[in-house]
Amino acid sequence: MTFKFVHTADIHLDSPLKSLALRDEGLAELVGNATRATFSRIVDLCLAEDAQALLIAGDLYDGSQTSMKTARFLAQEMDRLAAADIPVFVIRGNHDAASRITRELTLPDSVKVFSGRAEVVETTWNGHAIAVHGISFRDPHAPESLLGRFHAPVQGAFNIGLLHTSLNGARGHDPYAPCALADLQASGFDYWALGHIHQRAVYPGVPTVVMPGIPQGRDIGEAGAKSVTLVTVAENGAIELEERCLSVAQFERLEIDAGHLSDWSDLVAHLKQSLHRARQDCDGAHVIVRPVLTGTTPLAWRVGRDADLLHAEVQNVAEQIGTLWIDKVENALKAAADAPRGGAVGELAEVIKTGSLHPDDPGVQEETERLLKHLPRELRGLLGDSKEQTADIIAQEMQQGALELLARLEEDNT
Repeated sequence: MTFKFVHTADIHLDSPLKSLALRDEGLAELVGNATRATFSRIVDLCLAEDAQALLIAGDLYDGSQTSMKTARFLAQEMDRLAAADIPVFVIRGNHDAASRITRELTLPDSVKVFSGRAEVVETTWNGHAIAVHGISFRDPHAPESLLGRFHAPVQGAFNIGLLHTSLNGARGHDPYAPCALADLQASGFDYWALGHIHQRAVYPGVPTVVMPGIPQGRDIGEAGAKSVTLVTVAENGAIELEERCLSVAQFERLEIDAGHLSDWSDLVAHLKQSLHRARQDCDGAHVIVRPVLTGTTPLAWRVGRDADLLHAEVQNVAEQIGTLWIDKVENALKAAADAPRGGAVGELAEVIKTGSLHPDDPGVQEETERLLKHLPRELRGLLGDSKEQTADIIAQEMQQGALELLARLEEDNT
């Protein structure tokens, strides 16, 4: 007989919101509840597929949050699985290691949370001998590989390894419990259930190695369809993988070329049509869109000046659709080359264009540090969680600010 299990990771229950909470209260509520709703859908999938187990490869929680509502919700969902005799195997990732709930919550006996020492659970699924191996993070940081601590594969069993790891490294992710793909492939295991990297990846070869990615995006940096992996193992040991998209809300960057437009009403109409198509092209229950206007057009100045009016237009479209939300409108338009600006405004534009103002400029860094020190703690994440992220955000805001300044000066000059 075949057997099935569901593999997920990086759920980040009740992940705190940053900029969304400031821009749109309704959107913040939708995304704030999305991680729970998506986890309920994962449980529904286990029940519908009559899965033999649910594997969670780390970061079920999101750091040091202490909400007991989260604890009650999780206990209820685990009870649903326990009632169907579906065991759950969980390892703690770097975010779980910082969570108080991780240590305080009592879960059903059907939930196995691996300790900070390598363990192996031997069991039987549909008549097949199974060995589930795992090791949890003891601390929020794990700079060294954990792979060498795993037990040897159990002979005669289908061996599954749960590991929270940066693998060979990925941009935007800290190097936690790093290891090489070749080392996983030489382990003698049949399936490696990984977690930590939020982008799905499947590595060919033997054994099967899967990084399922985050099941529910939390901001525009996690755009695109998100999923979990349904694994079916045939009688002969052949492994079939199915990507199941269960997210409640999907983030999408929507690039809109406005280079062929020179009339404001045409731009608004084109933007509306693009939003309707984006909603039709996405199967998710909700779509959160960031329209990005690109191209070279005489409208660049006006879009910078009247950004609030344009946002109101797209917000109205989103409200009419009902299941489409606007993250924000990003202006990447360039002024037409055949429309040079003269006088003081033109001179200032040239200074901005050729000047040395940059996030790495000592003056900019000093002002950024001063701003961060005066921001409330809960808002500091608005400027990113690393030096690189902060530099990127500051660069974007400087560019947008310069465009708005020039647009307002141009309006006064006409």
